[in-house]
Amino acid sequence: MSLKSSNNVAVNTTELVIEISAEDFNKALLNAYKKEKNQIQIKGFRKGKAPMAVIERYYGEEVFFDTALNDILPDEMTAALEETKLELVDRPQVEIVSASKAEGAVLKATCTTKPEVSVSEYKGLKAPKVIDAVTDEVINEQIEAARKRQARIVTVEDRAAQMDDEVVIDFEGFRDGKAFDGGKGTDYPLTLGSGQFIPGFEEQVAGHKTGEEFEIEVTFPEDYQMKELAGQKAVFKINLKEIKAQELPEFDDEFVKDVSEFDTVDEYKADLKKKLEENAEQKADAQFENYLFEQIIKNLEGEIPQCMFDQRVEREISEFEARLAQNQMSLDLYFQYTGMDRDDLKATYKDRAENEVKLRLALESIVAKEGLTVEDSEVEEGLAKLAENNHISVEDVKRFINPEDYKMDLLVSKAADLVKESAVVDNSLAEKKEESAE
Repeated sequence: MSLKSSNNVAVNTTELVIEISAEDFNKALLNAYKKEKNQIQIKGFRKGKAPMAVIERYYGEEVFFDTALNDILPDEMTAALEETKLELVDRPQVEIVSASKAEGAVLKATCTTKPEVSVSEYKGLKAPKVIDAVTDEVINEQIEAARKRQARIVTVEDRAAQMDDEVVIDFEGFRDGKAFDGGKGTDYPLTLGSGQFIPGFEEQVAGHKTGEEFEIEVTFPEDYQMKELAGQKAVFKINLKEIKAQELPEFDDEFVKDVSEFDTVDEYKADLKKKLEENAEQKADAQFENYLFEQIIKNLEGEIPQCMFDQRVEREISEFEARLAQNQMSLDLYFQYTGMDRDDLKATYKDRAENEVKLRLALESIVAKEGLTVEDSEVEEGLAKLAENNHISVEDVKRFINPEDYKMDLLVSKAADLVKESAVVDNSLAEKKEESAE
C-alpha cells in the first residue's frame, strides 16, 4: 500500500488517495477467484473447475475486481489511518478511481474525522445547589405511601363511592340519543381519579352507591382520537355494581416490624429521615452538576459532524428497543400502540443526543488541555470491579469493553470532577431561573 495523498477538503473531512500496487492487486484477485470459483459454471467445465483466465474472458477482466478490493480495503484503510493519525467518526466513503491488472488500483476515501473543539470556560463556574428540606410533611407522605403499599382491598357497602375507590360498572354511551361504537362496557373495573376515562366521567361516578343506576353527561376533548366524537357532548348510562376501597393498616410498632428491620416507630422515622436527607443531597448534587454541564455545552466551540448526532440518536433507540424487549414488546408494536413512527422517536431523542455528544467532546477537550492522566492500575482496578459486579471474568469484560475506551471514560470522569470541584455555589441563580420560568 502507498498513501499517495492526504488532503483536508472541508471542516472535519479528509480525502485520502491510496495506491495499491499491481502485485498486491493481482494477489487479491487470485484470492477472490479462489473464494468465488465454486459458484461459477462455465460451459465445458465442471462447476468450480474453470480456470481464472477462462472466467475473465467469459465475464470480463473486472469480474473479480469488487471482491478483491473489498477484501483488501480494510487492511489498506487501517494502514492509511495509522500513517495519517486520523480518528474517524463515520465509515469512509470509498471511490474506485482506477483499477487494472497491469497497473493496480487507486482508491479515494473521503473520511469524516473527529472534530477539534475547545471549551472557553470551565473553571470557577457558578451554579445553584439547593437541598430540599426534609419536613415532617415529607416524612408523613412517605409513611402514607408505605401504608398504601400494605393496604387491603375491601368491598364497601355503607357509603357512596369516593375518589381513589375502585368501582365495577356497566356503562353505555349515547350521542343525540343513539349509542356509539366503543362506548359500552360490562363489569368494567375503574379506579376513580386515575384519569382513565375522559374528564368529568370519574368525578360524576363518585357520590353514587352500589346498585344505583344513573346518567352522567360529559364532553369529549377537542383532540380526542375518535374524530367523530371530538368536542361532542355525550350521555352515559351507568350501573354501579360494586365499590372497593383501600383499608390502610395503622402506623404503629407492629406495622414497622412487618415492613422493616426496625422495632419502633421512632427508629423507623429516624431512618426514613436520614434516607430522605441523603436523597435530597444526591438530587441537589445532580442538579448542580447538570447546571455546570449546561454551561460547558454553551461554552463549547467547534463544528461537529452531523453523523455524530445521528449515531447517538440511533444508539438511544437501540437501548430503548432493548428495554422494550425485556418487557416482551417490539419496537413495531410500540409504534402501533403510540401512533409514532421511527422519525417521531428520533425527534424525541434529538436534543438529548446532541447534548450528550457535545458534553463528551467538551470533557475530552478538557482532558487534553489539562493533561489529565490515568494509571494502568486504575484501568485494571476499574475493569476488575466491573467484572465483580457482573459476576464475570475480567477477560470477559475486556471482550465487551476496549480497555483504551474505558481509560478515556475514566479521564472524562476526572475532567467532570475538575469542573465540579472548581465550581462556586450560587443559589441566587436558582431564584433567577425560577423567575425566568415564570
